[in-house]
Amino acid sequence: MERTFIIVKPDAVTRGLVGKIVGMFEDAGLKILGMRMLHMTKAEAQGFYHVHKERPFFDSLTDFMSSAPIVAVALEGPEAISRVREIMGATDPKEAAEGTIRKLYALDKEKNSCHGSDSIESMLTEVPYFFRDLDLCDYSRAATSK
Repeated sequence: MERTFIIVKPDAVTRGLVGKIVGMFEDAGLKILGMRMLHMTKAEAQGFYHVHKERPFFDSLTDFMSSAPIVAVALEGPEAISRVREIMGATDPKEAAEGTIRKLYALDKEKNSCHGSDSIESMLTEVPYFFRDLDLCDYSRAATSK
């Protein structure tokens, strides 16, 4: 099993899309290990996105990510990182495949409704940024029928 991390971004939170977005990951068989809503400060957003600090979009991104609450979610499942990236779709919603989160809900390339870890290395820094080990719950997911 592999772990990964997502953020439901402010644009999606303020439009009432948290359940729909998180539900898409659960419907794909991923298990929620931890989830929390919080409103990041600008400094917290800058800390989280520090890898982009030299990029021209850094200020705009951190302003946006601290503009309203986010929902941080730790997920687990087989090939979770690549599966989450597929479910989210391309960063630019104009390039995202039909049925993906970003095609369905993104407003633009920055307000694209969801962030997801792009590698095990990033997941290993992103999960602990928002969750302590005690916050993550391991359990067996029951089989469900719709």
